[in-house]
Amino acid sequence: MSARAPAGRAHVGVNLLWLVPSVVGGSEEYTTRLLAAVAERPHDDLDITLFVLRPFVDAYPELVDAFPTDVCSLSGRSKALRIAAESTWLLAAARRRRVHLLHHAGGTIPMLRATPTILSIHDLQPLLMPSNFTGTKQRYLSRRLPASAARTRMVISPSEFSRRTVVDMLHVPEERTAVVPPGYTPALREEPECDPRTAFGIDRPFFLYPAITYPHKNHLVLVRAFAQVVDQGVDALLVLTHRPDVMEDELQKLVIEEGLADRVRRIGHVPRGDLDWLYGNAIALTFVSRFEGFGLPVLEAMGNRCPVIAANATALPDVVGDAGILVDPDDVQGWATAMLELARDDERRAQLIEAGAARVGTFQWATSASALTNAYRSAAMMTDR
Repeated sequence: MSARAPAGRAHVGVNLLWLVPSVVGGSEEYTTRLLAAVAERPHDDLDITLFVLRPFVDAYPELVDAFPTDVCSLSGRSKALRIAAESTWLLAAARRRRVHLLHHAGGTIPMLRATPTILSIHDLQPLLMPSNFTGTKQRYLSRRLPASAARTRMVISPSEFSRRTVVDMLHVPEERTAVVPPGYTPALREEPECDPRTAFGIDRPFFLYPAITYPHKNHLVLVRAFAQVVDQGVDALLVLTHRPDVMEDELQKLVIEEGLADRVRRIGHVPRGDLDWLYGNAIALTFVSRFEGFGLPVLEAMGNRCPVIAANATALPDVVGDAGILVDPDDVQGWATAMLELARDDERRAQLIEAGAARVGTFQWATSASALTNAYRSAAMMTDR
């Protein structure tokens, strides 16, 4: 394994075999927008090649056009095959491309490797909240996360909260870590594909929560709080986007038990333009998640002039600052109170909209892209641990 990239130029490969489009959640949004920002900025001392699954080509043609790309024939439906491909197909492809540094953007490094690495760890939820994961996945990640961190030249994380947990829990030296935060760029906004009011049955004011139904996303607390809002006479909807997961059945059961079947719109994964419209027209984003390595929807909401109510947990207070309302993630009454306030007080909403617009201006994808390429340069000149 080479110690350093040649002086003056480095060839970085980005392992995206973990990225199954519309399946992996916020890490997909973060990674693809970050790469799009890198493509827009000069990096003459770096060559960057993507290693992707076949569905990635159709989902992100603009990235395939922007970077040299090697395509693995796998569909991504089998996680076991994806993991195996990282130690076989990826290893051979990186050698063939003469990659000096391989960026594993999905949190772990393959068992077999032949190229120095840089690693993205979005968060350490599998170690901090193991009950949120199936036994097999938790056992796998509890082994692979520490082992991967110990074998990489540098770990990058999306927030100071995540970086600090990597240092404290995985004992990675601080000088081998970096924060590469998400950004928000209004130019990336897209128009809705059709009228969302008609497409999604939105016929009155609504609260919005875009999140896969993972346990830590905490949908049940939000539904209970929304039931109190409705009981107080507020004529509103709760709109839930993104794909279903392990909490979906419990969510649907609770919606029926609370008598909210005609008040909750469960609309699944929506195109970017439709989501931007939802942000821009919601009473508020109700981001009730118990755990976030960053919380990109908070930025997206503020960028679309949507007031934010968010949990006061993990990385979210660092993102929200004083530009939103922070509530304990499990305080049902606290969530109901905050939602009632914004449903009834237009002046308070206006204050939060302006505060959010100012706050989001401090997060720029161009800055994020610079942070990533600087991390590449630093890691390329390091020796392995």
